[in-house]
Amino acid sequence: MNGLNLSDWALRHRSFIWYLMIAAVIAGALSYTRLGREEDPSFDIKTMVVQVQWPGATLDETINQVTDRIEKELQQVGALDYTRSYTKPGSATILVNFKDTTNGRALTDAFYQVRKHVNDIWSTMPSGVQGPFFNDEFGDVYGNIYAFTADGINFRQLRDYVESVRDRVLSVPNAGKTQILGALDEVIYLDFDTARLSSLGVDRQAVIASLQAQNTVSAAGVIQAGQDRVSVRVGGGFKSEEDLRAINLRVNDRFFRLSDVATITRGYEDPPSQLFRFDGKPAIGLAVAMAPNGNLLQFGEDLKKAMTEITGTLPVGVGVHLVSDQPAIVEEAISGFTQALLEAVIIVMAVSFVSLGLRAGLVVAISIPLVLAIVFLVMEYTGISLQRISLGALIIALGLLVDDAMITVEMMISRLEEGDTLGKAATYAFTSTAFPMLTGTLVTVAGFIPIGLNSSSAGQYTFTLFVVIAVALLTSWIVAVLFAPLLGVSILPKSMKKHDEKPSFFAGMFKSILLACMRWRWLTIAVCLALLGASVVGMGHVQQQFFPSSDRPELLVDMTLPQNSTIAETKTQMDRLEKTLDGDADVERWSSYVGQGAVRFYLPLDQQLANPFFGQAVVVTKGIEARDRVKAKLDALAREQFVGIDILVHPLELGPPVGRPVQYRVSGTDIQEVRAQAVKLAGVIADDPNLGTITYDWNEPGRVLRVEVDQNKARLLGVTSQDIASILNGTLAGSAFTQVRDNIYLVNVVGRATADQRNSVETLENLQISLTGGTVVPLRAVANIGYDLEQPIVWRRSRLPTITVRAALVGDIQPATVVQRLQPKIDTFAKQLPDHYKVEIGGAVEEAGKGQSPIIQIVPIMLLVMITVLMIQLQSFQKLFLVISVAPLGLIGVVLGLLPFHQPLGFVAILGVLALIGIIIRNSVILVKQIEDHEKEGQDRWDAVVTATVHRMRPILLTAAAASLGMIPIAREVFWGPMAYAMIGGILVATLLTLLFLPALYVTWYRIKEPKEGASQGAR
Repeated sequence: MNGLNLSDWALRHRSFIWYLMIAAVIAGALSYTRLGREEDPSFDIKTMVVQVQWPGATLDETINQVTDRIEKELQQVGALDYTRSYTKPGSATILVNFKDTTNGRALTDAFYQVRKHVNDIWSTMPSGVQGPFFNDEFGDVYGNIYAFTADGINFRQLRDYVESVRDRVLSVPNAGKTQILGALDEVIYLDFDTARLSSLGVDRQAVIASLQAQNTVSAAGVIQAGQDRVSVRVGGGFKSEEDLRAINLRVNDRFFRLSDVATITRGYEDPPSQLFRFDGKPAIGLAVAMAPNGNLLQFGEDLKKAMTEITGTLPVGVGVHLVSDQPAIVEEAISGFTQALLEAVIIVMAVSFVSLGLRAGLVVAISIPLVLAIVFLVMEYTGISLQRISLGALIIALGLLVDDAMITVEMMISRLEEGDTLGKAATYAFTSTAFPMLTGTLVTVAGFIPIGLNSSSAGQYTFTLFVVIAVALLTSWIVAVLFAPLLGVSILPKSMKKHDEKPSFFAGMFKSILLACMRWRWLTIAVCLALLGASVVGMGHVQQQFFPSSDRPELLVDMTLPQNSTIAETKTQMDRLEKTLDGDADVERWSSYVGQGAVRFYLPLDQQLANPFFGQAVVVTKGIEARDRVKAKLDALAREQFVGIDILVHPLELGPPVGRPVQYRVSGTDIQEVRAQAVKLAGVIADDPNLGTITYDWNEPGRVLRVEVDQNKARLLGVTSQDIASILNGTLAGSAFTQVRDNIYLVNVVGRATADQRNSVETLENLQISLTGGTVVPLRAVANIGYDLEQPIVWRRSRLPTITVRAALVGDIQPATVVQRLQPKIDTFAKQLPDHYKVEIGGAVEEAGKGQSPIIQIVPIMLLVMITVLMIQLQSFQKLFLVISVAPLGLIGVVLGLLPFHQPLGFVAILGVLALIGIIIRNSVILVKQIEDHEKEGQDRWDAVVTATVHRMRPILLTAAAASLGMIPIAREVFWGPMAYAMIGGILVATLLTLLFLPALYVTWYRIKEPKEGASQGAR
């Protein structure tokens, strides 16, 4: 490299360079202590929820007038990927899913656009529609959850205590949002006896109107009394249920007590909308999120301290239980990752000392903390925390970042052996290797470009891998050309004896193999190409994976009952399940949610929305092995004792949430045809031995009671369909007509029929309808009542009714393997579908495609950057071809690393395979440059190839050893294991091929023949 010699400049400014090294170490150490700690990197949940209510509407009316109208309008949102909605009679919930590449400000704008478009069409909605209600905070994580149980106090008192705890928790530094779980609202019920009302000739609506008038809050004016303003207040409002019991009413000139016609009780909402339990006991939960950009570990300590103080002030009978402790989990995870990083540092240092000797190894060893310190500094100021991805990236980078320092030290040693001074040896290393090293570094960084430019959720999840490795590698080059020469001058001896001309046994053996490969060049090339072909075939036997399951001890148990089930039945079945957990030695604790899914206590959680037929338990086991045992027991229990109920037992996921791993979607225009085709599809895939029970996200119809009003009779009697619907709703479901203001709570006063009248279908025909004038007639006098069937819920995707046929996996097999095996059957099934009906693959395979598609689009950019950098260095198309030709052969090592050890090729492993391209080319370009330098010195071209390869053999093997051995600590990790195996295999095999295949290809391409004295010259 001509021009400025940085190594020479560093030696002429030694004090300043020493200052920079000391400052970098101190700053890096301080940055490390200030770095945030997380279990996983954050990524956007690209989903928004829109909910609309239309009380009284049928399913078809809700779909056609509400759901479809909103979905049609949302199709105009540019960032929309698809809409997914579920509609129930009178209720529509639309999940707006944005394109996987929508991030940052674009996602915020997409949330705004959804609000704008829905509000724009709101005037076209039918009268009586309520909403819209938006939720664009679907991805908020509540990592700290406490359960409060009551012993000797009622739930209202317990809720008071929980509310006070929440107020105090919000004062903890960095406390963010809070959410109370399972707190049932108090309700005062007026259970009207319809028969008693009829016998007295009292109109229920008149009673309600009288109560509303008494409990109103209305301004009574202000008296201007001289200098004072005196407000006038009118009393009469209800303060408790006792006030209601004491009320005397006058209706239709009849005077009576309210308690004569209604039973007045105070209780909780019935049926409840949701329930929360801890260890099988009713509880109220308090979920706490940390404010953005806070230090999670510090927040955890502050919260724990505050909760300890708060618990001491609570009365006896209030139990406080820790449900989720994200800071403790993060601390444990970071501790494990840090230990793996330390192990990798020790391994790489050991390789340096063993291979280079004490002094030279010390130069390389000192370079490692220098690079890491600068990386920690950059991480702090770019907002990258210590988490699974960034720490894994540091471990991967360790074996790569010592390469430049090793090359510099090796070059200094060789020049010292030639008789150069320390200063001259240090500066010569820069002039001869700095530019090839920089080229190799940039090419290696370019191998990680598909990670850095991948804008999908999976790419966002792994983005810090690119940043950390890129910073580490670029920093390692700076350290190698700026710091390492000064360290070498300070640590290495002033002179070194030249090694014996006779090579070592290993070097001699390698040289013999090298010469054989070069002489039998065509055979060498043919063998390598055959191995490449075999590896392509072998890759077909490597299972594909998206992201593995988490290594956390939790198990999720999803319970889905038939969709017309009541929440009471869901609670009953959850009680049965929880009894089996009580006393299990493998279970630490558990919490359960009835009527909804668990709050998002873990970012990649596949969160479930509220439905009365759904329940979810979060079981915390005592370790990974215990988790597997509990899962096996619960799976068996579900098969044997919960027939007809869909129960899925699964660990937490890593990466973007997927749900059941194998999914197929059947879509079409007619609901009944979609149902029929979904059943057929289930039959097609049901015989696969690796699929568990086949389930549907919806399918079964439910009973409905239709009240067909005879409009002629109704008009004669002076009633309308609206009157009848209002009476039925007030009788059966009950309706809140006023409120009691109790402290910070608003307690609804709900009028309804007595339990025997509202919960019995048979008594509906005898329901008495009050007419004008106080007379009553039975409902059957104006209406016919009959049973019918209708869908209790309909799921749609992109405006088409869609049933998802789902299954869990049985055995140690990946979803992609099963889907690939089923593909011929699915293709046959798809051909027989009617027009405008389709079947699509969902689940893990679809999500993997979303994550990998942007990578495929970015690979050309990666190759362009690599080729451009190489052309700047090589200035030759022929040498460019030679350097790049070695890269595909790394696939041989990848297959050898994955297939024998039964490791899947997951999303992260694919990133590792792409990064291998840069690592392989790095060694190749330095070797080709060394051959070129020997040729310029006047060596015979054959001898130049031999000499350069033998000279580069040691540093190439050392860096390969450092890179591969340094990844051993993460090879045991669930997340990093497949990538580590792939890269270890690829690096080792590629190293061997670089030293044998590339020289053979080089002499073949340039038609270089061995000179007659080749053997003797080669020896020299």
